[in-house]
Amino acid sequence: MAEVLQLKREEPQGPVLSRQDNGILVLTLANPPANALSMATMGVLQDELDRARNDAAVRVVVIAAAGKLFCAGHDLKEMTLHRADADRGRAYFEETFATCSRLMQSIVSLPKPVIAAVDGIATAAGCQLVACCDLAIATDRATFGVNGIDVGLFCTTPSVALSRNISRKHAMEMLLTGEMIDAKTARDFGLVNRVVPPEYLNQIVNKYAETIAAKSPTAVRMGKKGFYEQAGLGLAEAYASASRVMVENMLARDAEEGIAAFIGKRKPQWTGE
Repeated sequence: MAEVLQLKREEPQGPVLSRQDNGILVLTLANPPANALSMATMGVLQDELDRARNDAAVRVVVIAAAGKLFCAGHDLKEMTLHRADADRGRAYFEETFATCSRLMQSIVSLPKPVIAAVDGIATAAGCQLVACCDLAIATDRATFGVNGIDVGLFCTTPSVALSRNISRKHAMEMLLTGEMIDAKTARDFGLVNRVVPPEYLNQIVNKYAETIAAKSPTAVRMGKKGFYEQAGLGLAEAYASASRVMVENMLARDAEEGIAAFIGKRKPQWTGE
């Protein structure tokens, strides 16, 4: 089994470290201690996701972090510097939130699954980043929060992703109080899939990533897109949308091969068509 994820306490070499192996692209936030989503960090993440979108060799993306924090959200020091601008920072703030919104939507629209590997604190836009990922595995020492309210800033943009993962009551509880929740509560809320001891995070994330990477890339691509498209529709429209995806999936060469392999009791050979 190839080692996918390293969470060593290393000296940072850039805002994001990128490593690809066996179809799995690992993007590690590497700007401790906060691993903040500065404009530079968001720019590198966006570039990596754009590249992965069109790279057939990438089957799964993992977002991890170096240091004690997963991600503390936006770089408030960077943003505060622009209060001295003539417009009190309005243009820069607009650019920051537009850049972040594009990044989060890129994760959702990426035709490859994205897994968050969380070992530490994920707050504000950092919690938003976790919520945008298709799967999230956290250690039992990870904590989560949308605590902008504590500094007079309601986490409105993080609430978009949060409210699409957990119930509205739980989302508003987190948004209004700013209180952190532990990993088990995050799992109970539906924010993360699994909670594991830190020493098993690599192994569990690797297992999920390798399992998904071995599936038909066509089925995964169509399925992820179809899942998010139907999620925002009414019941009848959702079934109509899902049925269209199923038809196209059935007509795909991978489905033809997979069903033939199942009937013939052999291992399928995916072509991604």
